[in-house]
Amino acid sequence: MERKEDDEVVCLESFFINDNYQLTTFTFGSQVFELYCLQSASTDYDLTGQLVWPGALLLNSYLSKNSDLLEGCSIIELGSGVGVTGIICSQFCNEVVLTDHNDEVLKILKKNIELHKSLKTARSCAGLVAEKLEWGNPDHMSEISQKYSGGFDLILGADICFQHSSVPPLFDAVEQLLHLKKGKHCKFILAYVSRAKMMDSMVTNEAIRHGMRVVEVPGTRSVVGNHEGVIFEITLQ
Repeated sequence: MERKEDDEVVCLESFFINDNYQLTTFTFGSQVFELYCLQSASTDYDLTGQLVWPGALLLNSYLSKNSDLLEGCSIIELGSGVGVTGIICSQFCNEVVLTDHNDEVLKILKKNIELHKSLKTARSCAGLVAEKLEWGNPDHMSEISQKYSGGFDLILGADICFQHSSVPPLFDAVEQLLHLKKGKHCKFILAYVSRAKMMDSMVTNEAIRHGMRVVEVPGTRSVVGNHEGVIFEITLQ
């Protein structure tokens, strides 16, 4: 019997997937909530979003101390993973769009959104949604642009710069999202964790190549997960 190549891929994918999620409590400032996530990373099958990474802890700590940045805003997050940042933002924002490109990660992201809504812990959950967005995919970007044509006040990203090949399409997506606001102020808040000097320079260079200005937020540089982390504010020049 002839074996189909697609069948082999399906078997491989099921081998790598770990869905042993545990309900975990997170505390950021006065915000305390639970969500499902892994306690350790899966065997790598592009499933890094199944657990909460150090950069997300850095970003959430920053946002919880500066919640005035979120008040009444519309927000889109890139590489949302299990949604820990979105849960924080939903306490203050009018609209929170969480995105990821991996279908398995999107399942747990949507589950956590439903959990959050069922507990009614947010002041308003009406604008908390999940969308599929793969950086560099023009169809995904077009759908987001049409559905949210008014743009966003803030673009968020945490620990999303760790593969060299993903950085150029990431900044392509950020540039398009920044332009959606049609001249009004919009900024990209990036919680960056330094793991390689080459990546450090690549992130800055890609931002500049896309006509952006990168500013380190004073007082945010700290050690997270044995690496140095920092908050950047990135805007169009």
